Amino acid sequence: MARLLVGVSGGIAAFKAVQLVRLATGAGHQVRVIQTPASQRFVGAETFRAITGAPVLVDEFEPDALRGAFPGDPAPAHAAISHLALVESADAFLIAPATANTIAALAVGATPSLLASAYLAADCPVLLAPAMNHRMWHHPATVRNVARLREDGVTIIEPGSGRLASLGEHGDGRLAEPDELLAAIERTLDAATTDGDLAGLRVLISAGGTREPIDAVRFVGNRSSGRMGFALAARARARGAQVTIVAANVALPVPDGCEVIPVETAEQLRHACGDAFASTDVLLMAAAVADFRPVDPAGGKIKKAGRDGLTVDLEATVDVLSELSGRRRSGQTLFGFAAEHGENALAYARDKLERKRLDAVVLNDVSLPGIAFDATENAVTIVTHAGDRTVARADKAQVADEILDAVVAHRAR
Repeated sequence: MARLLVGVSGGIAAFKAVQLVRLATGAGHQVRVIQTPASQRFVGAETFRAITGAPVLVDEFEPDALRGAFPGDPAPAHAAISHLALVESADAFLIAPATANTIAALAVGATPSLLASAYLAADCPVLLAPAMNHRMWHHPATVRNVARLREDGVTIIEPGSGRLASLGEHGDGRLAEPDELLAAIERTLDAATTDGDLAGLRVLISAGGTREPIDAVRFVGNRSSGRMGFALAARARARGAQVTIVAANVALPVPDGCEVIPVETAEQLRHACGDAFASTDVLLMAAAVADFRPVDPAGGKIKKAGRDGLTVDLEATVDVLSELSGRRRSGQTLFGFAAEHGENALAYARDKLERKRLDAVVLNDVSLPGIAFDATENAVTIVTHAGDRTVARADKAQVADEILDAVVAHRAR
């Protein structure tokens, strides 16, 4: 069991933090809570004190009866500085809900509250669960601030979609559910204690296939299931990496310990990968991203009645991998994936390697029966500047390990 520090900022979603703390203490974790003054307008400190059995801190200058200790631990002999002592003892620090105001302060290192001071002093894993109106969540300022926090090593627990606080409003910006928050904390704690040849690395994996809408019910898509990307994620996590998956329309169980960002379209995938890329050490671009999308998708359903046919004009999507490659910093490793068909497959993969300035391209020849799309097995060729290596047909988990071996070998060179 772990010592969990929970920071609660001022939003209506603060009520979910109560349930999170109840779940965490029920699971045997020791919990302390820091609140911002604004959060007390929604949930009183006495509620958290009753559940945790420990005083709740709001102000930097108020005394802490436990002197920075967690419930069940002996208090130190001296009166410690509260925001330093709490995070020094914590195994993980979760801020939920994290309002737009709190996110902005943390991103620039401002300390308007005890919660923000504790964040600056934390050397344990920090997780942040945003909650706000969908317009605030998508504002460029918030997008920049969240990206900066990712770069600083903070794990972002993506908000969900649904009914929002304002009457009649729906959208994304809902605080993740309490059980999801606790699961994210426990995955992070597991990752922090994992040994392996990818330990300490942040791995970003795209998986699945994008869908580009024709109308409200139809789309242009592809046959990718996301199995290869999820196999890579599971094996990278098992080898010690901190893994984020940008999952395009994947209907598979999430690998333990991995953060998932769900997307649908190529443009959504572009933004999700772009936001996470700066703090990434290894990019594995396994998703099948649409090369083209309808120019003018219909808002409703296009009716068949009275039509002899339908013409859909397509336009090119942005080449996400080339865009990311153009932004790469020293020390990043970029592996692309290529689903090709037939005798020129290897030549196309080599061209992609050079043209997109990658470290390797993992080639799937989809003309071979029983592999690739929605299959449990695969056979690939790993194309690098140093030469090509064939991985014989095997379970996708085994193929994933071969690809990760190539990542480790490349980084060693």
